[in-house]
Amino acid sequence: MRRIARAPWELLKRAFGWLVLFELRNKVLLLPSALRLRRLETAETRRLAAASAPPPAVLVVTVIATCRRPEKLRAAVRSALAQTVRDQVVVVVDDGAGLPALPDDPRLFAVSLARNTGVAGVVRNVGIRLTRSRYVAFLDDDNLWEPDHLERALAVLEAPGGPDGVYTALRRLLPDGTEQDVLSVPFDRRRAARESFLDTNAFVARRNRSLHFSRLRRTPEVMPREDWELIHRYSRAHRVRHVPHATVRYLVNPASFYTTWPG
Repeated sequence: MRRIARAPWELLKRAFGWLVLFELRNKVLLLPSALRLRRLETAETRRLAAASAPPPAVLVVTVIATCRRPEKLRAAVRSALAQTVRDQVVVVVDDGAGLPALPDDPRLFAVSLARNTGVAGVVRNVGIRLTRSRYVAFLDDDNLWEPDHLERALAVLEAPGGPDGVYTALRRLLPDGTEQDVLSVPFDRRRAARESFLDTNAFVARRNRSLHFSRLRRTPEVMPREDWELIHRYSRAHRVRHVPHATVRYLVNPASFYTTWPG
């Protein structure tokens, strides 16, 4: 009986990809909480927009979501500000924990949500909605960019007939600083339905209505992660290309669910 019951599920996974099926399940089960978080996101965006002047319109905005990692955040901010592309704004969005002292730079803007949401997608969406730019990039508070990250991504995006989004390769580092490997997988939407090789730390995309994160509350038990969901959904109607050059230094914590990648 068990073998018979499993057969349809295995067929569905082969046909659509296990990540796609898991995400469909998530949307059914977690929709009520996502609607509440959508309202919270809108209220926080309006509150923060009314509290200060908006950042200037630029070529690219870098959104950094953070919560209680001050030293790593400062390193991430420095790597974003050190980009060879100067026509950018860096927006730090704190998930209600309070902001530490940050570098004094006119291109840096930082805001704090009124309370902790625990949902990375909501925090990043506030940063997107508070800013104006042609492109948007994302950096987590415990990762770093090489100085040419934005330059390499924008060279592809701005080329005649270029795609709408690109992602570069990830140089994955262990906690002691040694290199684990380089993750560099050409974009294939069908392959992405079965493998987790997409990460928003490497993603730079044209701003449009598709560029927003899921508001689902993704606890460690909820797969796939919001990185995969964003790029997979974005690529449904927009072209995405891989840049096979490692421009992201990605910290891998072997004990963490969030940085566990299928082989």
